[in-house]
Amino acid sequence: MTILLVGGGPDTVTVPAVFDRFVKELRRRAPGRISRVAVVLFDHEGSSEYFLPAYVEPLESRTACEVVPVLLGFNRGADPAAFDDVDGVVVGGGPTPGYLEGLLPSAQPIRSLVSDGVPYMGFSAGAMVAPVRAIVGGYRIRGTEVCPADWSEGLDEVEIRDGLGLVPFAVDVHAAQAGTLGRAVGAVAKGLVGRAVAVDENTALVLHQADLEELDVIGTGNCWTIRGAGVKATVSVLSAHS
Repeated sequence: MTILLVGGGPDTVTVPAVFDRFVKELRRRAPGRISRVAVVLFDHEGSSEYFLPAYVEPLESRTACEVVPVLLGFNRGADPAAFDDVDGVVVGGGPTPGYLEGLLPSAQPIRSLVSDGVPYMGFSAGAMVAPVRAIVGGYRIRGTEVCPADWSEGLDEVEIRDGLGLVPFAVDVHAAQAGTLGRAVGAVAKGLVGRAVAVDENTALVLHQADLEELDVIGTGNCWTIRGAGVKATVSVLSAHS
């Protein structure tokens, strides 16, 4: 299995290593044939027409593939059958609560795919919804601000909800650029989650098993790992390489 958790949307990815790594795994999954890739995107009043090419073009420029768009929306979730017979799953950025609501009915099929070796790449919201227990937004913990309100997803208190179940630690994104590292640290320090990672933009955390013991960080930024230690949190930083 290979899971790539990208700390921002494709507009923040300026190094080729992120898409290169996913395509490498895609080719390994579908040697000698055209691969099928499900690209999940939240669509609001036709916004997917503008945003979808940012995900599709880097794939098609690297390998022969058939893209299967899976469009989410308000009160519109993904059909689990959309993930049948795909060789890769890409989940885009946008409203994290909307992605989570739209993908939860497909959580089991996605978990089965990833367990079977299908690579998963989540950008921003797509990274945040990947865990068993996911940070979906908020900027206060017990009334204390832990990150800028602009990154709250419209929520006041930090909310932890059931995610897709791909990794056992919580994920936050835009870490250094948006100040959301504080939210991830606060969530661990206050016992909302046991472990978390916060990933910078233009950076991806790559896992080959669903744990923090075997990982790689690619891009230009940092990945911050946070572990609980009683009422404290211990933070480590891993620098990316291109």
